[in-house]
Amino acid sequence: MKVVVVGCTHAGTAAVKNILANHPNAEVTVFERNDNISFLSCGIALYVGGVVKDPAGLFYSNPEELASLGAEVNMEHDVTNIDTEAKKVTAKDLKTNKETTVDYDKLVVTTGSWPIIPPIKGIESKNILLCKNYNQANVIIEQAKEAKKVVVVGGGYIGIELVEAFAESGKQVTLIDGLSRILNKYLDEPFTSVLEKELIDRGVTLALGENVSEFVADETGAVTKVITPSQEFDADMVILCVGFRPNTDLLKGKVDMLPSGAIKVNDYMQSSDPDIFSAGDSTVVHYNPTGLDQYIPLATNAVRQGMLVGQNLVEQKMKYRGTQGTSGLYLFGWTIGSTGLTKESAALNGIDANVTVIEDNYRPEFMPTTEKVLMEIVSEKGTNKILGAQFLSKYDITQSANTLSIAIQNGMTLEDLALQDFFFQPHFDRPWNYLNILAQAALAEAK
Repeated sequence: MKVVVVGCTHAGTAAVKNILANHPNAEVTVFERNDNISFLSCGIALYVGGVVKDPAGLFYSNPEELASLGAEVNMEHDVTNIDTEAKKVTAKDLKTNKETTVDYDKLVVTTGSWPIIPPIKGIESKNILLCKNYNQANVIIEQAKEAKKVVVVGGGYIGIELVEAFAESGKQVTLIDGLSRILNKYLDEPFTSVLEKELIDRGVTLALGENVSEFVADETGAVTKVITPSQEFDADMVILCVGFRPNTDLLKGKVDMLPSGAIKVNDYMQSSDPDIFSAGDSTVVHYNPTGLDQYIPLATNAVRQGMLVGQNLVEQKMKYRGTQGTSGLYLFGWTIGSTGLTKESAALNGIDANVTVIEDNYRPEFMPTTEKVLMEIVSEKGTNKILGAQFLSKYDITQSANTLSIAIQNGMTLEDLALQDFFFQPHFDRPWNYLNILAQAALAEAK
């Protein structure tokens, strides 16, 4: 069996390892356009901020490991064509320009995503950078040595983490986002207000509800100003973090996709062509809170889907369980966890939801210290089915997002969580765990 894997970051690496574990006699050929694999881009801000001293720790595999397992790994090879009728893949060696064409029985498309580059006047100016892969991280680090005024465009997780890294290193930082709140996909207003105040207190300039209309460069072509409809900001360096799009042009018109270009797959990671599998940022996920296919590019989704490719390559053995889009963040001492729907996203999906927000201590007041936990739970009206949750505290409550992710995935209700068995030990929690207390408060409000 000949298997060709196109792209080898998270989903591709997981797919190769699991294919060879389950099918050791398979002929696996890998094409990767970069000079590295398995880079944890979620660690870029830590690398840029100097928390991670050795970038080698941000890679959990390498071409040599995959080769030792039996794969033929072709680094710095760009796939230029996929002929799904003849089952052939053509790739170009970026170092020699030599083209290679190989046959496949099964094709695995794990081509990932690429940052969205908006059509803004002056965007071609020097020092306007993207933040996705290892090489881009190194460029950011190098240019940040001289930069004093940094503008980050985009208030999602990557943008916010970069803002923290630059603020901690003494830069003058401006954050611009077209929406009125930071982290709007993950958190509702009470939570973002706390974090926005923290950013302002740390000296960060927030320009929310603003879209960049122009970048202005000097005579050398280097960016000097960022212009919005109502303001302008000086800049030595700009980093664009406005989102990602799937890298799926090679299969356009050949398999079913969402309008965004994300490849549609069944529960076994097969596209509309049963011999073409897809996983990771190039692929849809089944979003359990709504029951719909959505595009949610996360490394966690990628590694799970990649593993399933290896399990289901020859026969349908293991179903995809879907996702809740669960995520965590650390920002200036605050720990933040979220999963599933927010109040805003529930409304956007036409879901009639109850939303309960409370604050309580994570452990008894008689202990020498404790910390407040700001919590929200989103549930379906009428059924009390749990659809989402958010947590924020100076105490590390991020694993609570994982707990609620399990609750959502398994269709649990407020009643289930209100009476869920959690241990009690004063060092760690209360006789009623704060998750019990949150669900009980939601039930009281739902009456």
